[in-house]
Amino acid sequence: MPISIQKQVFLEGTSSPYMEYGSGGGSGSGGDHDASDPSRRKKRYHRHTAHQIQRLEAMFKECPHPDEKQRLQLSRELGLAPRQIKFWFQNRRTQMKAQHERADNCALRAENDKIRCENIAIREALKNVICPSCGGPPATEDSYFDEQKLRMENAQLKEELDRVSSIAAKYIGRPISQLPPVQPIHVSSLDLTMASFGGHGVGVAGPSLDLDLLPGSSSTMPNLPFQPIAISDMDKSLMTDIAANAMEELLRLLQTNEPLWIKSTNDGRDVLNLESYERIFPRANTHFKSPNVRIEASRDSGVVIMNGLALVDMFMDSNKWVDLFPTIVSMAKTIEIISSGMMGSHSGSLQLMYEELQVLSPLVPTREFYILRFCQQIEPGLWAIVNISYDFPQFASQCRSHRLPSGCLIQDMPNGYSKVTWMEHVEIEDKTPTHRLYRDLIHSGLAFGAERWLATLQRMCERFACLMVSGTSTRDLGGVIPSPDGKRSMMKLAQRMVNNFCTSISTSNSHRWTTLSGLNEVGVRVTVHKSSDPGQPNGVVLSAATTFWLPVTPQNVFNFFKDERTRPQWDVLSNSNAVQEVAHIANGSHPGNCISVLRAFNTSQNNMLILQESCIDSSGSLVVYCPVDLPAINVAMSGEDPSYIPLLPSGFTISPDGHPDQGDGASTSSTVHGNMGRSGGSLITVAFQILVSSLPSAKLNLESVTTVNNLIGTTVQQIKSALNCPSS
Repeated sequence: MPISIQKQVFLEGTSSPYMEYGSGGGSGSGGDHDASDPSRRKKRYHRHTAHQIQRLEAMFKECPHPDEKQRLQLSRELGLAPRQIKFWFQNRRTQMKAQHERADNCALRAENDKIRCENIAIREALKNVICPSCGGPPATEDSYFDEQKLRMENAQLKEELDRVSSIAAKYIGRPISQLPPVQPIHVSSLDLTMASFGGHGVGVAGPSLDLDLLPGSSSTMPNLPFQPIAISDMDKSLMTDIAANAMEELLRLLQTNEPLWIKSTNDGRDVLNLESYERIFPRANTHFKSPNVRIEASRDSGVVIMNGLALVDMFMDSNKWVDLFPTIVSMAKTIEIISSGMMGSHSGSLQLMYEELQVLSPLVPTREFYILRFCQQIEPGLWAIVNISYDFPQFASQCRSHRLPSGCLIQDMPNGYSKVTWMEHVEIEDKTPTHRLYRDLIHSGLAFGAERWLATLQRMCERFACLMVSGTSTRDLGGVIPSPDGKRSMMKLAQRMVNNFCTSISTSNSHRWTTLSGLNEVGVRVTVHKSSDPGQPNGVVLSAATTFWLPVTPQNVFNFFKDERTRPQWDVLSNSNAVQEVAHIANGSHPGNCISVLRAFNTSQNNMLILQESCIDSSGSLVVYCPVDLPAINVAMSGEDPSYIPLLPSGFTISPDGHPDQGDGASTSSTVHGNMGRSGGSLITVAFQILVSSLPSAKLNLESVTTVNNLIGTTVQQIKSALNCPSS
């Protein structure tokens, strides 16, 4: 008789060979206990024979999950109840699962131990590694940022040294150039023998390009125009008289309409009546004797979101002036403060300044001015600032632009707003003909006119207002940037990126562009400089740009570049990979004015993000972007100082072509007005910056120039193809 064991029933998941045979209902335990009490129930168990287990194991190998028919057949064959067969298979499956899990755990534990040992070995090896360049210890992430901070401090000390040296030169009696140099800068040249581009001159050595390595600092003034100037008391008295007369003329021009100003029948802009002007403000002669002298005069007014005192403070500070107009002012420097104003205010302040104005294209030369900037408070809440050229005989042959009384009137309004009336009035001598792509835009006065200044001011004031807002919104930040400090830090980083981009395509004296033929009639313009600025990668940087025309409205071109869904159609470097916006900061009322952080899909560089800022107003637009590694983005998002994060931006500028739109205007967004809305075509400048080598002494090779030339050519062709424009 089988042995009966008094024991609890095995639940599913046990691996016991005992299976339930039946329950006795309590008959063997005496009649004084309730048979329905589960704690008193006794179970009888049956141990299977070797033959039964062997047959069940064989069936389990063939079918671990037998159906009811198979279980009935086994029960008849082995003399077991169907319920016993069912429980045996359940327990056997659980037993197999437990065995597999134990085996997997052992394998994973062994693999984990192996990886831990490798990690320890790599850490020990890194402690002993040396830099192949200098023989020193390896640079960690902290030391990398420390180096960037030191470079930034070095630049600040250098600027302070230049300022002190300039002051000292007045008392020594010698120009600063004659003083012993503190640290001579070695400027090397790059000799390139260019082969063919675009299929021209195959097999024949092209012309030799002499691309000079120039100091990379954008704050370095050109050697030619900016030199210490000795200003006598008689000069200061003359400057004061010139500024006072210019202020009187400016106020009359800003506050008078007819007969000085008439409305254009084409676009409704204010046009200066030259006959009335010359009759009211007679001049002895023009400043240029050439017959190629042109007069550009324009006036515009609008409301900006900044109070009058803040505007005056920014206008009278040359550094803030550049930050306020990075797309127009490529360089500005205060040479001398003639008068500092009365009772601590800017009223009565008079400065001698140097500035360069630009259009964001290598095809348009910059305009250089030595100007007197005079500020006067007319009445409480009303300010006037006038600019007028001041001629120096030693620089008369270089400056081909003369500023007649120009400037603005600033009227305080409620709620921190101001009404600004702006006027530009210049005399231009064209030494070389204006490039045909920009002829209409420049000769119409739109390129450097009051409309562009005012539109830029309105957009930038909105940006500064967004920068000052302390609150954060998940719509703006996408939940990624944790604090208002992080938002401000990201906005400062993006602003520096835009400023760097605008400087990189400037035709200032600090840039020497060389044209590579082959892409189109414009060609690709390239320049090389040695970057030593804090906030830029250290080494040799190759900048390349070209401009082309498209028969598409500027608004539609801007939408195409800004939309991350269409980015794979033009971004050659992304290998057609899609991108996703992971952070978004609004910069103004127009949805196109924003900062984005983009992440590329299906890329091997998972630690790289794209920082992008898009700007648009009635005078034009630009889209600037730059790859930034993840640790640097985290530094900015956490609210730390982003000024030492290295940036090397590329991007696009979009300008109206100056031709009026002949269509019905249906394709133009209703939110865009002014020149952007009136123009039927677009002038697009594509610009790239590439770090050729991280060694400042490196030589530029032909392969780098060929690469950037092909990069721009491919980008232009993809843009034309995506916008359904002819390739020629």
